[in-house]
Amino acid sequence: MLLVAVDDAAARKLEASLGARGLGARRAGDRRAASSELHIRAIEVVIVPAAHAAFTELCENDSEVPVIALLDDDDEQRTREALRTGAVGTLGPAWPESELDVVLERALGGRGQGSSGEEPPPASRARYLLGDSEPMRRVSDLIERAAGAPATTLVRGETGTGKELVARALHAKSSRNQGPFVKVHCAALPDALLESELFGYEKGAFTGATARKPGRVELAEGGTLFLDEIGDVTPAVQIKLLRLLQDREYERLGGVQTIRANVRFVAATHRDLEGMVKRGAFREDLFYRLNVVAIWLPPLRARRDDVPALVHRFCTDFCAEYGKRLRLEDGAIAALRSERWPGNVRQLQNFVERLVVLSTGSSITAEDVRREMAAQVEFKTQVTAAASRSAAGAAGAAGGTEASPPSTDRAVPLDDAIRKAEKEAIERALRQTANNRTLAARILGVSRATLYTKLTEHGIA
Repeated sequence: MLLVAVDDAAARKLEASLGARGLGARRAGDRRAASSELHIRAIEVVIVPAAHAAFTELCENDSEVPVIALLDDDDEQRTREALRTGAVGTLGPAWPESELDVVLERALGGRGQGSSGEEPPPASRARYLLGDSEPMRRVSDLIERAAGAPATTLVRGETGTGKELVARALHAKSSRNQGPFVKVHCAALPDALLESELFGYEKGAFTGATARKPGRVELAEGGTLFLDEIGDVTPAVQIKLLRLLQDREYERLGGVQTIRANVRFVAATHRDLEGMVKRGAFREDLFYRLNVVAIWLPPLRARRDDVPALVHRFCTDFCAEYGKRLRLEDGAIAALRSERWPGNVRQLQNFVERLVVLSTGSSITAEDVRREMAAQVEFKTQVTAAASRSAAGAAGAAGGTEASPPSTDRAVPLDDAIRKAEKEAIERALRQTANNRTLAARILGVSRATLYTKLTEHGIA
């Protein structure tokens, strides 16, 4: 984390707030010092006064690093100007802690966001929707047919299959492709913050609301709003989303003016929405509003023919990123293709990055794959991983080899089991990366902001 602040009081306040969140901060007083820090350190976010001479340069020349703008006042025009210049968020002179949480989540969890919260579709990421297998040809055909209509689309599939890439492809192929693509991660924010992020708020709407703020719906005007992890929203937010999707109308928090939304909605989830509807955890009417056009993404194990193309693309990109030249041996590709990849494309991408980072030779071999596969953090977020481990344990016991102690027959609540597995996976990732949280987050397939939240939840120092 890089802090560029010319006012010592603001710098101290930010450093204290960031430190309380487990985020390190460094100061740089001018553009030259900032450039030096960006080149020698793994800087993830820049916080800089919008009036500072370095602000525009940082937005234009270091666009891969998200920039948060500090404002001298709460003027709405200056806020919009900072966002148009390229800031991912703004902080006023008396910003509340809740607002800092929002802009940090936007910066740390939504890399590459452009002006006004828009996320332009980077070519390097769009290329990862690769595949010439029969399941992917069907997906591509659905994208082509659905893109031309403004109907709400629900993208479904397991975690890590590339649902966001489908949303970006729908936007890129639609008549709205000159408009913004705005993403909202519905699971990352509590109700109050999610509602203000979606709909914006008026000055005085709540304590700390010192100026009007546009919401993501407003920022997506004329383009596409991507509602990621829609299955995680609470019933209170579901009601407001239903009105938005049904009537294409909303109000800012604390406002009385009804605003029309000229937005194409794309939502995504890995959850069983039909089962949630039956249990009363998800509104049936909202489900039907979302499920006008459904696109199901196959898990990677159902399209293994696509693995070689994905592996080559990941290897090429990571070699360029880390300044390496490596050759993928046929045995390595065969070994990667034979795995089940319960974490899907995201797990494969992270694993190939690991191979590139840790490689000491001129090529990646099958032995490299087997060695790192034996040491990798297990993905416990999907049933297939647990099932494969259980099957392996049963097979070992049947063969007379030494097995782990039998588990107790006492049932435990599913939530408790999931939390325990999640904590173990995080602790294993931290041990494996010598407590490098950035690399641990990559291995686990989550953003750094999400990892910090989980560390707090589980009381992990």
